[in-house]
Amino acid sequence: MNDLRVTLVQYDILANNPAQNLDNLSAMLQSIEATDLIVLPEVFTTGFCKSARDYAEAPDGRAYQWLAAEAKKHNAVVTGSLVVLENGDYYNRMVWMQPDGQYTEYNKRHLFRMAGEHLRYRDGKERVIVSWRGWRVLLQVCYDLRFPVWSRNRNDYDLAVYVANWPAARALHWKSLLPARAIENLAYVIGVNRIGTDEHLQYYSGDSVITGPDGKTHLQPESTAGCFTENISLSSLQAYREAFPAWMDADEFDIRT
Repeated sequence: MNDLRVTLVQYDILANNPAQNLDNLSAMLQSIEATDLIVLPEVFTTGFCKSARDYAEAPDGRAYQWLAAEAKKHNAVVTGSLVVLENGDYYNRMVWMQPDGQYTEYNKRHLFRMAGEHLRYRDGKERVIVSWRGWRVLLQVCYDLRFPVWSRNRNDYDLAVYVANWPAARALHWKSLLPARAIENLAYVIGVNRIGTDEHLQYYSGDSVITGPDGKTHLQPESTAGCFTENISLSSLQAYREAFPAWMDADEFDIRT
């Protein structure tokens, strides 16, 4: 009961070419059969580059329309982050697009200062959890992964989704922190990362993954481009939580925004 069929989309993002990236993704998604959730990487229209703001989307702009069309076509949520310009501010924004065209947005909370992201974008203030087909899903973007308080499960989510442009030079951190978030939060965790080389010749090894609440890997396409689908089980998650109720001993805390 309440299985969720999840598709991870791992591909090489072309720098500063939203139209071609969307065309390439449309072609890739044609191979997907039945699924409930399609997860794209961070900044899937531009890649993580300083000039990405030059291609910022307006809310309900071209990329939003593309997400809505693909979500309707596949009868699934399609999610990933993109650069959005709203009221004079730029955001690295994760968009959760449903098949009916309704969507939820999450603005990246932790901006990657080592690349100057905090100077170019406004940080998000709101923790966002969405409901989909019986699941409660926490939305997170890349650098958020390093900050466990922000993703602490307060018995309010079953699945955390991290979309990223995470370089291979720090792949060990990616591979270590994703299962850590799953184990400590007694939840499934999905991490979707890009592959290929960016305009600064920085290499990305992908390593997208679905991790269970026990830290075990359910799906890991390594560095292969493509769409990869796996079922995750809410009943198995609930049984694990009942057998190992560490959540009952969690510390109380408040998040300051």
